[in-house]
Amino acid sequence: METSKRFEQVRERQKRLEENMARIKHKLAILSGKGGVGKTTVAVNTAVALAEEGFKVALLDLDLHGPNVPRMLGIEDAPSARDGLIVPVKYGPNMLVLSIGMIVEPEQAVAWRGPLKHSAIMQFLADTDWGDLDFMIFDLPPGTGDEAMSLMQLVKLDGIVLVTTPQRVAVDDVLRAMHFSQEMGHRVLGFVNNMAYLICPHCGKRIETFGDDSSSVLSQLLGLECLATIPLEPRLAKFLDEGKTALMYMRGTEVEKAFRELAANILSRLGGERA
Repeated sequence: METSKRFEQVRERQKRLEENMARIKHKLAILSGKGGVGKTTVAVNTAVALAEEGFKVALLDLDLHGPNVPRMLGIEDAPSARDGLIVPVKYGPNMLVLSIGMIVEPEQAVAWRGPLKHSAIMQFLADTDWGDLDFMIFDLPPGTGDEAMSLMQLVKLDGIVLVTTPQRVAVDDVLRAMHFSQEMGHRVLGFVNNMAYLICPHCGKRIETFGDDSSSVLSQLLGLECLATIPLEPRLAKFLDEGKTALMYMRGTEVEKAFRELAANILSRLGGERA
């Protein structure tokens, strides 16, 4: 009897997950092969860029061991509950955000094995009041571990954006992430070449830190289109530590232009219809 009840609960949760995902027009994952390449920075600013265009967007932080989304957005509120469902935190008029970092204490480690991670992801997807959305953006942890595997098994993604730097060790890892995504049956839209060059703060000259035209070289190595080339900008890290996004606090800069170009390229590949 207990086993039968447990199976029924699992079926009900799976049904709720499918119903929730059916109300979301586009589901997009941001993935990198290794840490330190700016994946969460890309996820956060992409979500904000789409929300500023008037789309209804949700950003779900699935980097369970390093949930940095709340800090980058300056969110200190915790999600609430209504009718037995999690209610995500509202960020601006068009954006919802949910992260384990909003629930646990800032210094508390999330020391979970695979089954607990899968259960948490299932709960975020099925037991949250997401409503009707144009985009849900998933910020995955680096690599091809439990979180990425669980998400790709549970949700049919409309696209995956890979984030890398021009450094060869990062490219090797993002190649693995690309092959993993394709083997799981999901479409890779392209890649973001992050921290690709530096703008001299004194003369404004562009300094190619990894050689000329690194985006074209990476495109040939990966066999993918470059969706955006983002410069290394020290102010961006400072602003994000303070909960300030590039879209709001770096207007008119190369960084802001690159993130808006990324959002536009995603829209062109996914159609951009509203829910």
